[in-house]
Amino acid sequence: MQIKPRQHLLDIWQAMARHSFDDGKLVRGDTDGLSSVADAERLLCLLYPATEVPAFRLDQPDTTERDVLRALDRVGSRLEIPPNLIAALTQFMRTHTGTDDSPTFSGGHYFRPSEPGGTVSHEQRQLGVVDSYSMSVTLCLATLGFLKVYEGTTTRPEVLKAIAELREATNARLTSAMVSLLRSFSVNVFDAESEQGKRLIQVIGQGGQSDRIVLQQFSRRLRPLRATIIESLSRGIQVDEGIRDESQLFECGWAWGIVKDAPQITDLNVDVPGQPDGIADRLPYVYFTVVALDGIQDLFSDRTLTLGLLDEDQQKLAEMLRLRWELSQQYWSAIARFGGERWPLEDLPWQTTGLRLESEYFSLTVAAILVHDLVRRKATDDDLTRTVAIMERLADRGRVTSRMTKNDPTLLLHTPGVTMPLAGSERAGGQLLWRMTDFSAQLLKRIIQLAELSRNIGAQDRLLRLAEQSFEHLWKRRIDEEEGAGLWDNIQAVYPDAQDAGLRMSWSITERVTECLVAARILYEQEPIRSPELAELARELLSEATHLFGREQLEASAAADGARARAMRSIESRLDHARGLVDERPATAFALALPVLQELDTLAQARGAAAQEV
Repeated sequence: MQIKPRQHLLDIWQAMARHSFDDGKLVRGDTDGLSSVADAERLLCLLYPATEVPAFRLDQPDTTERDVLRALDRVGSRLEIPPNLIAALTQFMRTHTGTDDSPTFSGGHYFRPSEPGGTVSHEQRQLGVVDSYSMSVTLCLATLGFLKVYEGTTTRPEVLKAIAELREATNARLTSAMVSLLRSFSVNVFDAESEQGKRLIQVIGQGGQSDRIVLQQFSRRLRPLRATIIESLSRGIQVDEGIRDESQLFECGWAWGIVKDAPQITDLNVDVPGQPDGIADRLPYVYFTVVALDGIQDLFSDRTLTLGLLDEDQQKLAEMLRLRWELSQQYWSAIARFGGERWPLEDLPWQTTGLRLESEYFSLTVAAILVHDLVRRKATDDDLTRTVAIMERLADRGRVTSRMTKNDPTLLLHTPGVTMPLAGSERAGGQLLWRMTDFSAQLLKRIIQLAELSRNIGAQDRLLRLAEQSFEHLWKRRIDEEEGAGLWDNIQAVYPDAQDAGLRMSWSITERVTECLVAARILYEQEPIRSPELAELARELLSEATHLFGREQLEASAAADGARARAMRSIESRLDHARGLVDERPATAFALALPVLQELDTLAQARGAAAQEV
């Protein structure tokens, strides 16, 4: 199934508007107020394309396109959509603000009890989680960008007042989310003889070397990163002094929430209220690290920088987050590619060290961090080719591109999904679990990101075919009835054996698919990969065509308005056009040159036949 970003995004918008809006007002759903994560995901399904795709912009009503208006007719008319969207965003900000007027980042119903039949208390549902912090960064930046453009198009006093109120609340939430991300970052230091140390050595020791040799390799390969962390102790990174001992192993990344004993951020121009004490263990999770990386990168996007969306405090926080962003990418990329021959990441499924879990989902999360790092450091063809192969294997093992067998245990990857215990959550009551059900959507997202990065024709072709297969799998999983029609997730549509799954409204998967379509649009906007071989052939064809065209011009011309004169003018125009394309689009230049050569040959034959008749 070919990915058609524009049409498919319009389909999602129409379904989302039908589900979530009534006469221009945001309808409270079953998840509203119960999870800031789900509520942010729902709004991003609309706001993210509206701020990232020019054809879908809603902040300049005079330029809103007709098919967009048709898809959003439940949200309002051309002039009503922006104010109604402001009202919906203001409703979100108010809902997720605490009694002390500080933003809240509740995980809500996304938290699960660890005990069968157990319950999650109201206090536990209100706990902040990295998913909410990261999602809030993306939502707040999209909101600020939307307001900055739309403000210049309206003079209505009530709308300008609503814009000012929303901007203030959004800035407060953005600052609080960035502070919470800083306080959730963790560096975990542990001994090589500990259970976690032995597991890490087992994961990265792919060559069959002794533990001592693997430890030496770890120390040598990560020495520059260790030195950067030690140097960063004065810049707010909290870490055990054992990091200075090269015989110690370490991991870095994001815990599930604010870590225990994390200090408050105070060196800002304005005090940031609502910095609760952390309870999370100082244990990095690859899943939450990926989530954090996705949100933090939006702080450095061209749109954020061009529109000047960050104030002075937020710019300072962004630089602090960038350091942690780079440390995490470098660490997990090095671990994923550790050793000389076989990568640990190629040994599916990935085994987590601290939690002692293994799953294809964790392989995908580590691969996602590797993709982030490949984008950052401009990957080699070898890195890309090997990562493509990993994505193909994950799609196959996850039964996204292959058939589910009878009683296939892989079904558990999708429903009920992969669960992780949240280390330290027991400090607030019973231990909590976090469940991930979006394997297919996350896989598609990383495939498209890799395809955007790849400049190798063979690798990109494999990725595009894999993306189309994965997208077809996901598109079939849309709900086709009831109020969630056109949205996700109907797991039984592709896995009939999932008898207990049923229809479930998942803003998580819906938002991920929306992200994928925006990424696909960026991919298709790139220039095609240039083939040096085709470029050389195109130049040779154009050289011959130019020579033959010059020969034809030596012959007596027909009348200025004659058929031959028109043909010669057409040939000259097409040759000029092909020559202009040969460097960037050699295949197109090649295709344009062939009919020109054929036409020149036809002209030469006609002239030869006429000469024989005379």
